[in-house]
Amino acid sequence: MHDTDVVVIGAGAAGIAAARRLTDKQIPNIVLEARNRIGGRAWTHTASGFPLDLGCGYLHSGDENDWAEIAPTLGLTVDRTRLGWDRTAIEANFSAADQDSFWRAFERLEDRAEEAEEAGIDCPVSTLLKPGGRWNALINALATYIDGVELDQLTAVEYDVYRDTEVNWRVREGYGALIATYAKPLDIRLECPASLIDHSGKRLRIVTPQGDITARAAIIAVPPTLIANGTLRFAPAIPDKLAAAHALPLGVADKVFLSVDKADDLPRETVLFGSTTSTATGLYSLRPFGWPLIQGYFGGACSRALEMKGDGAFASFAIEELCGVLGNTWRSRLHPIIETAWAGDPWSLGAYSYAGKNARANRATLAAPVDERLFFAGEHCSDKDFSTAHGAYRAGKKAAKGAVKALKALGA
Repeated sequence: MHDTDVVVIGAGAAGIAAARRLTDKQIPNIVLEARNRIGGRAWTHTASGFPLDLGCGYLHSGDENDWAEIAPTLGLTVDRTRLGWDRTAIEANFSAADQDSFWRAFERLEDRAEEAEEAGIDCPVSTLLKPGGRWNALINALATYIDGVELDQLTAVEYDVYRDTEVNWRVREGYGALIATYAKPLDIRLECPASLIDHSGKRLRIVTPQGDITARAAIIAVPPTLIANGTLRFAPAIPDKLAAAHALPLGVADKVFLSVDKADDLPRETVLFGSTTSTATGLYSLRPFGWPLIQGYFGGACSRALEMKGDGAFASFAIEELCGVLGNTWRSRLHPIIETAWAGDPWSLGAYSYAGKNARANRATLAAPVDERLFFAGEHCSDKDFSTAHGAYRAGKKAAKGAVKALKALGA
């Protein structure tokens, strides 16, 4: 049995941020991570020779993103290129006039959602679409990329709360690599999932396959899905946490990366919708950073359905869509590298939380400390920065601050 002051459960963005603050304050701590790697839903894959972010990839609200400030201090490169998400250079299935029409329709939907939120009308965002609108299906697809679910699962009162400066930067070496680098000074136990936190005694007892750990406090930085399904349990049980976790599921977003022969035939740093008339379609980033690659992005029901089909399904779907737009001669020039399946990942069971019904109240419940010994963190605990790695960072720092204060009150 090992003993420490604070156990941090989860080595994702929130857990790493919490442990770094504890370490800076010279509070003994141990980080437990179920996976065999650091980063959680931030994961940079490098086997192809390129740093491919399989999880979070954009420094959303980059001009006020904590990770954007940290990256240069670690020798990593923040790319501040403003990407033109509202334009595609390939007009084979999406003319410039249609693009203008689509983005105007999307902006009108966002205006109506803001008006509904200000009026306190808690309706599904899908009901704010123009009845029979030409771009409804594609707007719904865009929602799945942003939120991981379709518009009927988002509510206007919650949707407009999300904080977004619309500045999106990237880390050239990878967002996952940034978080893993930030974690280097920490004591992290990999392949060591916590299954039970016994808080019935004077000291906490955390059960792991590598043995029990006792501590004065714990910071729980795991997705709500793992609390909801009992992967991580509490004794005594904490019914309000369990109920809130069940009420705050994760949306799903997945990626596939394809290498491209003679990639210079494609424009650099532009995007392409596989279809402009379907919600079940991919969003393709062509030649990110100028690399000979295409990144496919999928969300919501489309993503879940492709995960269910098994390995290779995202690549096959992407190649079919891309050839449908670019021409069948591209089929022999596109080669699968890697694809994700976040809904099936047992340590996340999804990608990130979203603005569903009563989400703010459930976030607040999940974020609240218990007996000034159990502290909670994660993007799902952030009121306005949910679904982001910087939201997770801030929640982790806040939880660590609470733990430090509690320990000091006890004479630590």
